[in-house]
Amino acid sequence: MVATSPIRQKNDVILSEAKDPCILFGVSQSSQPGCPIPRSLIANRDPQRAHLLTSIAKGGINNAAPANNSREQGFTLLELMIVMVVIGLLAAIAIPAYTSNIRNAKEAVLKEDLHTMRQAIDSYTVDKAKAPQSLDDLVQAGYLKSMPVDPFTHRSDTWLPATEDTNMSLDQTETGIDDVHSGAQQTASDGTSYNTW
Repeated sequence: MVATSPIRQKNDVILSEAKDPCILFGVSQSSQPGCPIPRSLIANRDPQRAHLLTSIAKGGINNAAPANNSREQGFTLLELMIVMVVIGLLAAIAIPAYTSNIRNAKEAVLKEDLHTMRQAIDSYTVDKAKAPQSLDDLVQAGYLKSMPVDPFTHRSDTWLPATEDTNMSLDQTETGIDDVHSGAQQTASDGTSYNTW
């Protein structure tokens, strides 16, 4: 007699090492050939087991597969749409924050550049006893290594120098540039224009 593995409970998939499915399901070998499964045996089973018994009768135990595994697994359209909505929400939150951080960084660079150039103008005026006539004078005299690039116009020749007709001190002999502004026309985060900074 061929040894068989235990059969699971009613709703479980039958797993067995039996080589003779007729013996496994209690069908006498006298009913060979083909080992048909009696209808009475199938009728007493639930639909899933009935499908399994019928499959064994037709092609053997190795060809018996649960009916609910015939459907291929995959993502449904609803699942894909949910994922796309989540990605869209994350992008809607992240992009404005990223843009704001970039603008804040550029504004910090602009303030630093203006502060550096204004200090150079004041130092030039005090040392030379006259105001610079152009921003290039600051570079030629060594007060600036080079003209900084405006972070908003991305150019170094868009700075707007401001001239004053009055002397800054009694020792000053010649008027000229006493301030500088950005040439950018955009509105800053505080509502002012960059060219007024």
